[in-house]
Amino acid sequence: MGAARTLGTGIGWRPEIADVVAGMPGIDWVEVVAENVCPGHLPDALVRLRERGLTVVPHGVSLGLGGADRPDAGRLAALAERAEALGAPLVTEHIAFVRAGGALTASPRLEAGHLLPVPRTRDALDVLCANIRVAQDALPVPLAVENIAALLSWPGDEMTEGQFLYELADRTGVGLLIDVANLHTNHVNSGDDPAKALAELPLEALAYVHVAGGFERDGVWHDSHAHAVPRPVLDLLTDLASRVCPPGVLLERDEDFPEAAEFARELTGIREAVAAGGRLRESARAVWGTDPDRNTVTPRAHENTTATADAGADEDPARQRLALAQVSLLSALVAGTPAPEEFDRARLRIQARALAGKRADVVAKVAPELPHLLGARYRTAYLAYAQGHPMTGGYRADALAFVSHLLDTGQPRDARVRHGLREWWLDRSGPAPRPHHPTARLARATRRALLRR
Repeated sequence: MGAARTLGTGIGWRPEIADVVAGMPGIDWVEVVAENVCPGHLPDALVRLRERGLTVVPHGVSLGLGGADRPDAGRLAALAERAEALGAPLVTEHIAFVRAGGALTASPRLEAGHLLPVPRTRDALDVLCANIRVAQDALPVPLAVENIAALLSWPGDEMTEGQFLYELADRTGVGLLIDVANLHTNHVNSGDDPAKALAELPLEALAYVHVAGGFERDGVWHDSHAHAVPRPVLDLLTDLASRVCPPGVLLERDEDFPEAAEFARELTGIREAVAAGGRLRESARAVWGTDPDRNTVTPRAHENTTATADAGADEDPARQRLALAQVSLLSALVAGTPAPEEFDRARLRIQARALAGKRADVVAKVAPELPHLLGARYRTAYLAYAQGHPMTGGYRADALAFVSHLLDTGQPRDARVRHGLREWWLDRSGPAPRPHHPTARLARATRRALLRR
């Protein structure tokens, strides 16, 4: 990835906190969810931040670089377009899969609606490396990829998280976006040693760092991005900063946004954690005369580390094996098929509930009229629908399918609410010709007739 660009202290930009971010001192840069901005119609608040000289980094969530399929050209083009529109020095994505099925498995394509972990195996690493090279070739700026938080782990891992990330960076030159909150999550949920992971990382590949909050329930840590950053996460940030000066550190918050004063306190805590790590690094330099080699663990799981992803003859079988494993897991999570062998069934149930809840929350955001129309019944009705209807497209299509299901099954019985749902569906389904064009009238009449059953 080359020399890391110094970013400083940043915050995840969300429309709900645009005014807070605009008035917050000491913010050097922001990160935006790439899929939530339109290159031709950037939010005015974001444009003003750019005019003030703040760096804006697009952060993608839908490529699925850890999936068995090659990255979708359309999604890559959209991410590239956002990078250029924002004048970004880099773009970031996740080491995760978000969909499975399709041609490689001769099964229906399923969408997770969220980030799911990839197995730490040679097959998965080969495919991930190949996918990242495709993405790097398509993007106009360098790419960095993020370690994710996981509620469950794959059986039969062949590498630790640090070894997996080391080889990934070594083989592709991709930058690493290290989320210390996700390291903490995986420590609680899977027993991974976060200090060992940091010791195994190629810190010269570090692009920047994420920090976020979460909560623990019944021994499982949920990476909510809706809670204050806990002390163990700040301690991990200090550990990382004792090994290398992070080019940038960013606070993520997606829901339950606090007041500006609370944001300021959290950012102060982050700066103090980085400063504490810097003091430890300086102390070590004084003792050793130079920066000590903190990466003392050899992160090679096997002697033979030749990149099989470079050999086309080996790549496709690896893709197919990975595709079968991923569709089996995702189908169990969203379609109720039997759990794959050796997975922790209790964790599968927790992950399945989390995915359904995430779908309900995002549909409520992209179609806020639905919880308004249904009131307290919305979440119960949506979760019941989700049990038998896996998501096969985007969230807007999912919202339409949910309403169609309600109307087809005579729900709800309240005539006023049903009328509102019907009108909502009619306004958003099918093509959208000009409102007063004869084609528009015909399309509306046809859809109305279909719904009067």
